[in-house]
Amino acid sequence: MTRRDKTNYYLDIADTVLERSTCLRRKYGAIIVSNDEIVATGYNGAPRGRKNCIDIGVCTRETLEIPAGERYELCRSVHAEQNAIISASRRDMLGATLYLVGRDAKDDAMIDASSCTMCRRLIINSGITDVVSRRADGKFDRARVRDWVMSDDSVAAGV
Repeated sequence: MTRRDKTNYYLDIADTVLERSTCLRRKYGAIIVSNDEIVATGYNGAPRGRKNCIDIGVCTRETLEIPAGERYELCRSVHAEQNAIISASRRDMLGATLYLVGRDAKDDAMIDASSCTMCRRLIINSGITDVVSRRADGKFDRARVRDWVMSDDSVAAGV
């Protein structure tokens, strides 16, 4: 019998968290871990008190055929990373790792999980230092948040 390594253990928990997702397009689960303890969890879904896409049966971005990664302002959902971050205190996130897993909502296939630009901004400000994302092939990538700061993609080149 082999014991599951910690990285995949936490990614497996994030994979379970995404089962609460209410998105018709993509399901994401995130957990924040600090000092080997889970600080917060999050999944993508409408803000508290509002109807979820699964409840109304419509995804506006899908209806308008908007490609992945674009026009998030039209989406009803709060992202998994955002929900995890707002559920934790900043002092608990300083130096923490965020684990992220995504699946296609239609066929439940694993997808390459990655944080959008908006979520990266929140992660940077939260004090989280690493983001570990599961890929479609079951392996994972580790991103250093400091690298996101140093390669600021929000500023046009030459400005």
